[in-house]
Formats: sequence, C-alpha cells, structure tokens
Amino acid sequence: MATSIYLAKLMGPVFLAVGLGLLFNAATYRKLAAEFVESSALIYLSGVLLMLGGVALVLAHNVWRLDWPLLITLLGWLGIIGGAGRIILPQGLQELRRDIVESGIALTIACVIWLAIGVVLCFFGYVWS
Repeated sequence: MATSIYLAKLMGPVFLAVGLGLLFNAATYRKLAAEFVESSALIYLSGVLLMLGGVALVLAHNVWRLDWPLLITLLGWLGIIGGAGRIILPQGLQELRRDIVESGIALTIACVIWLAIGVVLCFFGYVWS
C-alpha cells in the first residue's frame, strides 16, 4: 500500500494540473493539441515516454484487486498500450487524433477525466493515507 500512496501523491497533482489547464486554458490546449498531431516526431517521442512511464508503473505497481490502487495499475497499462501504438503507428494515429482535436466535446471530456483522476489520486495519496 505504501507504493500505491507514493504513486498517488506523485501522479495526482500532475493530473490535477493538466485538468485545470484544460479547464482554464481550453483555447491554448486546443492549439497545442493541433500542433502536436501535425508532428509525427512528437507523436513518436511521446509514445516512447508514455510507454516507458507505463512499463515503470506496471513494474512497480501491478495490483489487480478491486480497490483504488487498481486505477494506478490501469493507468500504467494504458500507458503501455498507448505508447506502443504511437511508436508502432505514429502516422496512422494522426488522422484519428485530428478528428478528436477538432471535436469541441473531446477536450471537455479530457478535462473531466484528468480532473477526476487527479482528485481521486490526491484524495487517496494525501487525505486518506
């Protein structure tokens, strides 16, 4: 459980910051996302970093019980899968990402998800522990 709390304390504030950034600077984030999807190099590099972080999370924290630490494990596996996809098919994912970036609802959904995960992780890392 100590590893779960440590990771929640590490990741929670980052998720909150990104969620708040999306909430208060939607236009800037939309511009950043549009620039990002135009660069195969950035997609590839983000895939390497995402997969590296995902593998690190899963190696340190592969907990499969129905409790809040499962969220950390799932984020690790999503990082592995998402990172591998960006590494293997960086150009193939550009079209999908363009559609998502142009959708007004996509950033709103992303904001809610980032904030929710950040709140949950901060709660269990800083309050509940």
